[in-house]
Amino acid sequence: MNLDPLLLDRERLLPVAERGRDAYAAADPFPHAVLDDLFDPAVLDRVIDEFPDPGSVEWQRFDDPMQRKLATRREEHMGAWTRLFLGQLNSAPFIDFLETLTGIEGLVPDPHLDGGGMHQIQRGGLLKLHADFDRHPHLDLDRRLNVLVYLNRDWEEEFGGHLELWDEPMERCAQRVLPKFNRTVVFTTTDTSWHGHPDALSCPEGWSRKSLALYYYSNGRPDHEMKGPRGHSTVFKRRPGERIAPSLHEAAQLLLPPIVAQTFEKLGRRR
Repeated sequence: MNLDPLLLDRERLLPVAERGRDAYAAADPFPHAVLDDLFDPAVLDRVIDEFPDPGSVEWQRFDDPMQRKLATRREEHMGAWTRLFLGQLNSAPFIDFLETLTGIEGLVPDPHLDGGGMHQIQRGGLLKLHADFDRHPHLDLDRRLNVLVYLNRDWEEEFGGHLELWDEPMERCAQRVLPKFNRTVVFTTTDTSWHGHPDALSCPEGWSRKSLALYYYSNGRPDHEMKGPRGHSTVFKRRPGERIAPSLHEAAQLLLPPIVAQTFEKLGRRR
């Protein structure tokens, strides 16, 4: 088995980061980059070939008014190529690439894949706009970056599933990103980096929106990125005019003491 296509090449990645870092910093509505064909397509095809069907492993299932999706970070649910590829995304060459692209130094990958790993959304599924949890539950580090790698060949506009990036006051959608094959999205995570795919997926029956999600951390963060208390869990937002009843997760945030609500959230992420 030839693993050479799997190995990330620092000499190839760093020029991509250098060319894109100014645009990353200036991107609307918050720093981000949309990168096509960053990885060897043959490697991603192998990842797709071994991607589990919705009923083939014990997925973590989210099903409430704010999210209907499947996720797993458990390596025993992943094939060999997926595990090796995720390892490359946590490797020194890729960390160097991310630090050069984003200007964030001292990035730390997450070997636990907490909240990340393989994600899958079936027809009718969605993920409403939100800002992510801001601290790693085990490492006590600040979450700084999201990296999403999309695995959807022949994905059409009418299927939906666009990643939406909204401005801080939640007045407009600044970017809509089609989750097509070998498209990678990198973005800075703060208390107001609102993102999601808020409209129900309309792909053909039997299809799903597949992605790999990785998060990167640092020891500390700039004060201007924090708008609320440190250690918060995922915060969902409604779009203008959107009327949705509170989810169980949101009800816990509203009704329980903060330390209990955070424990509730962490237990959900660990499954």
